[in-house]
Amino acid sequence: MAANMYRVGDYVYFENSSSNPYLIRRIEELNKTANGNVEAKVVCLFRRRDISGNLNTLADSNAREFEEESKQPTLSEQQKHQLKHRELFLSRQFESLPATHIRGKCNVTLLNETDVLAGYLEKEDCFFYSLVFDPVQKTLLADQGEIRVGSKYQAEIPDKLAEGESDNRIQEKLETKVWDPNNQLKDPQIDQFLVVARAVGTFARALDCSSSIRQPSLHMSAAAASRDITLFHAMDTLQKNNYDLAKAMSTLVPQGGPVLCRDEMEEWSASEAMLFEEALEKYGKDFNDIRQDFLPWKSLASVVQFYYMWKTTDRYIQQKRLKAAEADSKLKQVYIPTYTKPNPNQIMVPGSKPGMNGAAGFQKGLSCESCHTAQSPQWYAWGPPNMQCRLCASCWIYWKKYGGLKTPTQLEGAARAGSESGPRSHMTRQEVQGMSPFTRNEGRAKLLAKNRQTFILQTTKLTRIARRVCEDILQPRRAARRPYASINANAVKAECMIRLPKATKTPLKSKLVPRQTLDNIVKDLAISAPLKLKASRGPPTPINRNQASQPRVGQSLLGKRGFDSTTGVPYPANGRPYTSGMRTTSQSVIKRQKVSQGEAPNPVVFVATKDTRALRKHLTQSEMRRAARKPHLLVRIKLPPPPRSLAMPLLPSSTSEPIVLED
Repeated sequence: MAANMYRVGDYVYFENSSSNPYLIRRIEELNKTANGNVEAKVVCLFRRRDISGNLNTLADSNAREFEEESKQPTLSEQQKHQLKHRELFLSRQFESLPATHIRGKCNVTLLNETDVLAGYLEKEDCFFYSLVFDPVQKTLLADQGEIRVGSKYQAEIPDKLAEGESDNRIQEKLETKVWDPNNQLKDPQIDQFLVVARAVGTFARALDCSSSIRQPSLHMSAAAASRDITLFHAMDTLQKNNYDLAKAMSTLVPQGGPVLCRDEMEEWSASEAMLFEEALEKYGKDFNDIRQDFLPWKSLASVVQFYYMWKTTDRYIQQKRLKAAEADSKLKQVYIPTYTKPNPNQIMVPGSKPGMNGAAGFQKGLSCESCHTAQSPQWYAWGPPNMQCRLCASCWIYWKKYGGLKTPTQLEGAARAGSESGPRSHMTRQEVQGMSPFTRNEGRAKLLAKNRQTFILQTTKLTRIARRVCEDILQPRRAARRPYASINANAVKAECMIRLPKATKTPLKSKLVPRQTLDNIVKDLAISAPLKLKASRGPPTPINRNQASQPRVGQSLLGKRGFDSTTGVPYPANGRPYTSGMRTTSQSVIKRQKVSQGEAPNPVVFVATKDTRALRKHLTQSEMRRAARKPHLLVRIKLPPPPRSLAMPLLPSSTSEPIVLED
């Protein structure tokens, strides 16, 4: 009964997804909705898997500093891996969740210097935090609840004087005397002087323009003049004038006019006071954040003084009564029964058919992804369905509570240099392929270090062989249509090792594609060429900066295909010979170098000309689709005969005889 009773201030597990880990939240309020349901207003706490890699690096450095300062005992790699699952990050983000999604209680404490980190691993449902995460700014800051110990914060107490020993220190340097109770004035005289000081303060506010606007009535001015700041000024005046009433009176009203004394309550405007109340509702008594986010033009001392003066006003008493009335109307606790419904990720429930809820098709003999056990009373599907990964009952409970696996695997932590990663369902296909056993380690490291704009997947020979041998398992066409789905590389590798000895006896059949001769291609291009070709005025301006240094490729009918020579004589795309000084695409200027993964160029942009666009209009829709699907095949265009009376003779491709002009 007590375990299922949840109160305000408890740290609880919330379930928002059947496959994802629990959310850890702290209950701030329990509200009953109009339809009778109970909603919990909670404070969000984040795990390492919820923050970015840069913030994880910052958290690692903070953990190392804590271990060095507190002299923690040495932990094994597995303990360090599990300790990251126990670390949380506090935030000031609030959200409302249904109370029926609560799945249990947990303990969250602020990490202290005297705590032993290994003790958190020995306790169930025990977490700690030391940093505060801002989801909006994406920052990690140290929590302010630390104990400040040392010479910077504690005063050094001098030795006690012996009996009869005099204090030789100069008292004027140690302290300042502000009031002498043994003065020559009597109490009625002091009270009369304080009344005169209040009257002078009221008259000074009447002369001040800004004060007359803030306190338009005489009663408000008199109330402001009766505050402690006026009395403190009057008593300081008596002390400075050696309690001489005549001199003190002349000091209150100097030659220029009466002295006006105002405190923080009077200096602040009504709008600034409203901002302070709003900030106090959001941040509490965190005056640094109040000043930084709401009142940056005020000093920290001014904010603190205004807070303690604001607590003496009727406004504070009214808000306190309203909060007490709201707290009485809200729920103090709620009873949530134990959740007993089956999880949709269960592979087989006792007494039901195997493979329910999309978990059908699991191969027999697969072990747990975390502890690698082969026996468990209950199995749960973990990750994408096509990966066929599963967890045993104990590892599934660990995954739901702590958001990770018990042991660091190839997919979690081992390939990311200590950074905590989520399940494979949260990974991209490039990351899964980069962790494939077919990919080399050096290529994997470069792939993970490459940015998202440009990347190259470099495959090994074994990977290319596995694509042919295990084509029925890999299904490349289906994988090309669904690039977001991950591929189980381990299953492909295991099947390839089985089929590879048998596949070497039956060689692969290669399909020969007939290709036209170069002479026929040149004749067809010469016939279909336009009558007048516009002379190019110069190389066009490249679209990107990498295109300026690349050789110009001859444009064909689609603007992307250029024809090179196969018999030693180069021909351009229009079928006419190159003149001296022109380069073909096959004549490379420099030696071709192997492009590394880190220095991959930007994609090349092909610019079509007016003639190319005009020829495209003669293509039908089916021909355009066929050309897009098979770019290696030639495209033929049937143009209408040109309107010319005499047939133009076919120009020879090249000649060595001189040209004779007859008059």
